[in-house]
Amino acid sequence: MTNSTKAFLHGLNKDQSKAVDHHEGPLLVVAGAGSGKTRALTHRIAHLITEYNADPTEILAVTFTNKAAREMKDRLEILLTKKLAEHELGQPLSTLNLAQQGELRSRIYRDITKDLWIGTFHAIFARLLRFDIEKYVDKEGLQWTNHFSIYDESDAQSLIKEIVTKDLQLDPKRFEPKKIRWAISNAKNQGILPDQLEAKAEGKRGKLVAETYKIYRKALAANNALDFDDLLLLPVQLLKQSKETREYWHNRFKHLLVDEYQDTNWTQYELIKLLVTNGQEPSEYNKWQGRSVFVVGDADQSIYSFRAADFRILMGFQKDFYSTKNTSLKSNVIKLEENYRSTSNILEAANSLISNNKERIEKVLKATRNQGDLIKLTQCDDEIAEAEAVVHSLRIIDAGDSNFKWGDIAILYRTNAQSRVIEESLVRWNIPYIVVGGLRFYDRREIKDILAYLKLLINPSDSISLLRVLNVPKRGIGKTTVQKFTDAASQLGLPLWEVITDPEAIRSLGGRSAKGLLEFREIIQSLQSEIQS
Repeated sequence: MTNSTKAFLHGLNKDQSKAVDHHEGPLLVVAGAGSGKTRALTHRIAHLITEYNADPTEILAVTFTNKAAREMKDRLEILLTKKLAEHELGQPLSTLNLAQQGELRSRIYRDITKDLWIGTFHAIFARLLRFDIEKYVDKEGLQWTNHFSIYDESDAQSLIKEIVTKDLQLDPKRFEPKKIRWAISNAKNQGILPDQLEAKAEGKRGKLVAETYKIYRKALAANNALDFDDLLLLPVQLLKQSKETREYWHNRFKHLLVDEYQDTNWTQYELIKLLVTNGQEPSEYNKWQGRSVFVVGDADQSIYSFRAADFRILMGFQKDFYSTKNTSLKSNVIKLEENYRSTSNILEAANSLISNNKERIEKVLKATRNQGDLIKLTQCDDEIAEAEAVVHSLRIIDAGDSNFKWGDIAILYRTNAQSRVIEESLVRWNIPYIVVGGLRFYDRREIKDILAYLKLLINPSDSISLLRVLNVPKRGIGKTTVQKFTDAASQLGLPLWEVITDPEAIRSLGGRSAKGLLEFREIIQSLQSEIQS
């Protein structure tokens, strides 16, 4: 698919077009809410491929959520498929039958989008570690293989709790595992390792957190597992210590795009720099021919400081990437200020509030829609009054509209904790409702059990997954028996799997649970053999 007419600039406003057509060097796009930033990102990727002949394998796009990554890839596929239909068949995609549309989209996937790396920081660098984690050299001698498991928050907290209560013999009421887990996570997000945390620790509590961190890290390695924070921390260390690995990924990704740049933390920023400049200071880097870094964000939308995000990273982009060696390639800034989502009344109120922010890049959102209804603000004394006010407004609508259905209304709330009082008010006034959400799919017990089985098949060293499914479904394997095997594995310095599936150990330690243990071993080994065949 060729293109010489800059087709992917058509339909964009002036500022979007300038951003999309940027080819080499650093660019900061300050994109206000509803200003079409996803459109700019997807059109830019398509434009790089068709106008500048960028290889899809050379493009890396980082999003803030998995949903945003899926949406970006989906929109890009549709964009390119429409272009392919016009180029090859001379007609709009919508005029083709479903089979023809599917065939064209399959070609776009096969030739382009499957080779693009589009995902969250965690997803992308987990993928990188699958290739290169065995090259990582840890100062404490810890090692991981590329079949590592990824522990979610529940797994990580279970492991921390076990260390606090069993290894360190601490009272979990005084030294809450959840708070210790948060402290360790915070250290990892700042790139701090256990010895560094220990050196700066103050008081008994600080020393215990550092000690827990050290044991926790060793336990993760013993289980061939990483937590989510490691998915960023280890790549930083790996890329810094291995010139060969860093140069490979630097040469691989020539065009880096980052969405929601205001929500990056310093570890993520370090990863961006390592990939973009190959370890050089950004201001010293000048090899921009055929390369770019394109970041999109808005300091006014920064709300994730509690997750270690720092909007100052966005604010400092121009200064950091100002080239002292080639001033013609200094960083540029483009502002997307045309808003396609909200009415002018909403934008005027938002601009009035946002203008009071002290640290920001000046911009004014301009409405492309009509004036709209006036904004109504209701002030309530507490959460109960708030819920009653919401339900009262629903009852007024119901009373004044004969065609009204309760299913036409949605109540949005910020956190799940707000749901209870709203539900109580709805029940009180006999209003039917459905709560959308609840447990996420991957947080359901049965799904976590299935995933634990799958993790165990790939990585038998993962004792957290092993303990989760050892007696699921019930096999008559009690806690006392499990503790015997856990103690034996600890004393022998072996993974729990090796002990719990050893016939001699089962005979001597299994007792009445021996039959269930043998049954479990047979199931897992049978499934493993199927994977290998």
